[in-house]
Amino acid sequence: MNLVIRPMGCSDKPVVMKILAAIPEFTPSEVSVAEEVIDSYLAGPADYHIQVAELDTTVVGYICYGRTPLTESTWDIYWMGVSPTHQQQGVGSALLTFAEAKIGEAGGRLIIIETSSKPEYEKTRRFHLRHGYRSICQIADFYALGDDKLILTKRWDK
Repeated sequence: MNLVIRPMGCSDKPVVMKILAAIPEFTPSEVSVAEEVIDSYLAGPADYHIQVAELDTTVVGYICYGRTPLTESTWDIYWMGVSPTHQQQGVGSALLTFAEAKIGEAGGRLIIIETSSKPEYEKTRRFHLRHGYRSICQIADFYALGDDKLILTKRWDK
């Protein structure tokens, strides 16, 4: 697999938006918020880092992460998505590993991921747990009745 991870450019936005729209877990409102974050990043300078995964010159995924405001060495992974036709091929793992390395280089010691408790997100939760994240908190009915917010973390000491 000839996978390249690089910063997102303006010409990547239409492809990333198609990827987000094709991921069934993301609602139209969530895709809209992701687009706002992407637009902020592309307008620069932004508080986010967005990388795309390119497979043989085709963008097949992306990840958005950034420092958590008002903290020391804490980072959030805000968004991550891989085209449904390229899932379970190592693209998501490569994106996450890349972001974690960049966060570590910047002195990060704690990464936070927030996600939904909906059954549709089970595959996502398993993915993060396999990559060393721990579920540390659950806020009942956060997103909607019956849709809890789950907070996952990964930490390392410097």
